[in-house]
Amino acid sequence: MTVSSQPIFIQPRRFGDARGWFMETYSEAAAIAAGIEVRFVQDNQSFSALAGTIRGLHFQRPPHGQAKLVRCLRGSIMDYAVDIRRESPTYGQYVAAKLTAEGGEQLFVPIGFAHGFVTLEANVEIAYKVSDVYAPECDGGIVWNDPTIGIDWPLPATGAVLSDKDKVLPTLAEFDSPFEYDGRPLRPLPTL
Repeated sequence: MTVSSQPIFIQPRRFGDARGWFMETYSEAAAIAAGIEVRFVQDNQSFSALAGTIRGLHFQRPPHGQAKLVRCLRGSIMDYAVDIRRESPTYGQYVAAKLTAEGGEQLFVPIGFAHGFVTLEANVEIAYKVSDVYAPECDGGIVWNDPTIGIDWPLPATGAVLSDKDKVLPTLAEFDSPFEYDGRPLRPLPTL
């Protein structure tokens, strides 16, 4: 399969009646029609107890690069994809999307992009599909508050909640990207 090289926002359809609703959360045919030509091999789920929890900005280096398809199961997040493909004219730029359990929105984050999110409320669960297994030797990241990237994280007054690992990730200037630019600069996500 061809590896998709752009973040893609997806709004799956929900079908509701008096009982509640039904939603198809993943369909290979629908993914391919949306431009996501990736084989997913693993599903992951995380829970964050506090509002303002930041997880990211993470990626896996080749040969175990991971594309991700992210959705929120409970609560809401702001989800980010940062272009880290060397020689890309949009290197260090990002797109963001609000993902909610209520709306069922999804964000596809391709290989060559760092991924991170912040919880907008307490008790948030997310699920995401990945295109390769976790490989600790390929694990990498960029510090969440990198001034070159300049994400204005929507944080509560109490500030960011971070793991010890995420506090000490390198800056973009300290990072030597192993990701190739494919000639397609980062495009803005469509607004709905």
